Amino acid sequence: MENHSQSNTFVGMRLLFIILFALAYSSDATVRANPKHEIRAVWYTTLMGLDWPRTQATDQATMEIQKQELCRDLDRLQKDGINLIYLQTRTRGAVIYPSAIEPIDAIFAGKYGKSPGYDPLAFAIEQCHRRGIECHAWIVTIPYVKTETARKLGKHSLVHTNPGLLFRQNDMYYLDPASEETEQYLSRICQEIAHNYDVDGIHFDYIRYPENTPSNRQQWRRDNITRIVRKLYNTIKAEKAWLRISCSPVGKYYDVSRYPSRGWNAYDTVFQDAVSWMHQGIMDMISPMMYFKGDHFYPFCADWQEQCNSKLVAPGLGIYFLHPNERNWDLTDVTRELCYIRSQGMSGAAFFRARFLLDDVKGLETWIRNFYYTTPAIIPPLTTEQQAVNSNPNAPSRAKRYVLYASTDYPVDTTNPHNLVRVYWGQVQWDELTRRLWGMHLAVTELDDYGNESEPRDLTPAPRRTQYKFTIR
Repeated sequence: MENHSQSNTFVGMRLLFIILFALAYSSDATVRANPKHEIRAVWYTTLMGLDWPRTQATDQATMEIQKQELCRDLDRLQKDGINLIYLQTRTRGAVIYPSAIEPIDAIFAGKYGKSPGYDPLAFAIEQCHRRGIECHAWIVTIPYVKTETARKLGKHSLVHTNPGLLFRQNDMYYLDPASEETEQYLSRICQEIAHNYDVDGIHFDYIRYPENTPSNRQQWRRDNITRIVRKLYNTIKAEKAWLRISCSPVGKYYDVSRYPSRGWNAYDTVFQDAVSWMHQGIMDMISPMMYFKGDHFYPFCADWQEQCNSKLVAPGLGIYFLHPNERNWDLTDVTRELCYIRSQGMSGAAFFRARFLLDDVKGLETWIRNFYYTTPAIIPPLTTEQQAVNSNPNAPSRAKRYVLYASTDYPVDTTNPHNLVRVYWGQVQWDELTRRLWGMHLAVTELDDYGNESEPRDLTPAPRRTQYKFTIR
């Protein structure tokens, strides 16, 4: 691929303007311009219970506490305007659901393979959908387990059952990208999730070689990773053509003019050619891990957008750096990045990770709720090209989804994001939320499998009913 060399000249001409614009841009204007379609995502980490769970389920009471922890977090995230959760579903050699391939993670019930008394993945999907939030299964791909964890997994670990599939670097075992068995192993996990669960997408993390692995066979390594991506993409789409496939590549794709990546980029350092994946049509959207600021962020953010081939790009922001125990960033370091992303017409943003948003570190949650995500938003639809390529007439359709709008004006303008109330899965309920809209004009649209909206239909709730349910046919 030579895309990076072609983009360098164009990016170089814009860099100074971009950076000055990002620093000086009036956040008020950007904040007011809430788009109707925008990705507003968070990574929700289950590894070591960093985001969830915080209580182990050892009996009925602690199981309910564990479930309520998730519900409280989702309630907050819904109020924050979040519409997509990257839920960590495969951690390191373990998963968060009853699987025929890998054991359930010990964080849920205290021991690998021990059930917490319910299916955490199924429960999380249901709770996300109740709140109008998409749930994408976040899969850690190439890393397997640390050596200490391998001992805890015992005879069920690949270290015992198939050691030839692994290689070891320092204290971590990795699946070998050069082995075709690796793509088969990961495909089985993805197929199991896609087939058995009503997830809205599958999100690949660490789909790359580990850093600090020098090689004189760089293109061979890139080809190995691309081969795995293609296999996983095709496997998932064969199950459900509408599932969104995304990944979180290293934040800097390649050097750009005047701003080298300084020895850390996706293309050369970890052999991850995410731009090629978008151009080949084997990746629907990306959330590059852009955990930087200043000239480490803006030029490389522009580079992703310019090379995305009309795919969705929602940069990942390292909000954990706001914490005093991390790098103690100022709140404006993140808010300027958000304003820049929106002003450039990008697809949205993702936050790493949920706990730092929910803890309102440096007031970020307050700012987002009151000034930035002031109206709801819908996930942008897949492009017509993606829908045609991925069309699978034998795949099941996804659950029905409806978008409710309300306005004092008639007819309701469904293009105006200020009229958007929320997205509903399965049916629209005349619940406490919509009762507050009594006396307003209402309209509803239906979303198809790929996120396209139907023409709106007027809605007149029956008078004096405390609850009203309907399904559009």
